[in-house]
Amino acid sequence: MAKSIQRFANPARFMALSGAVLPWAIAATALTLSVGLYLALIASPPDYQQGETVRMMYVHVPSAWLASAGYASMALACAVGLIWRHPLAFASAKAMAPLGAAFTFLALVTGSLWGKPMWGAYWVWDARLTSVLVLFFIYLGYIALWEVIEDFGRAARATSVFCLAGAVNLPVIRFSVDWWNTLHQPASVARLDGPAIHPSILTPLLVMAVGFTMLFLVLTLVRTRTEIMQRRAAALEMQQAQAGGM
Repeated sequence: MAKSIQRFANPARFMALSGAVLPWAIAATALTLSVGLYLALIASPPDYQQGETVRMMYVHVPSAWLASAGYASMALACAVGLIWRHPLAFASAKAMAPLGAAFTFLALVTGSLWGKPMWGAYWVWDARLTSVLVLFFIYLGYIALWEVIEDFGRAARATSVFCLAGAVNLPVIRFSVDWWNTLHQPASVARLDGPAIHPSILTPLLVMAVGFTMLFLVLTLVRTRTEIMQRRAAALEMQQAQAGGM
């Protein structure tokens, strides 16, 4: 396991592999999102109860999924970084944070817009909504911690501990609708007895979820590559400064 992680955590190998994969991944992401938007905005019918407002779901649900999945991926990368001391794991977690925060913010905004016609209010202190808002602030805290600590090693360790501590909020988000009496509806797709959504609505929702996930992965690759290049440039500048001082 450690040897496998060591192999793929090599920055030079990662840059070469990601550089080869990115063009194809970008094309596949653009195609999937195009199909998903067509199905969601044009081909799918309005809901018999919610009408056209159901189309908000095609953005809200994938965003909410990535809010939690993105943080779980960050926590996994942080754990790998702390255990095996791989800078690439720390860099990838750092790259994911703004993306996860953006999707969380999008989930909160679209949820509020969707909640107005459904609940009669843009915001209620519902257990699910409140725990997702807490997740958004955890994302911001993680990003801020990277900014205030200049040394990469110290920042990586501190942010990783912070991230892993914040992961306790994920099961709260997941099971909030089961643990408390909330306005937010329970799971409609990931159910043991099968999805409770008509295929005409479920299909575009799943395509949009795949497209959003692919977009998250593509942007993570791009941001991780940028982080590696920035660290290389900073190391080169330091070497040149030390050589000039001599």
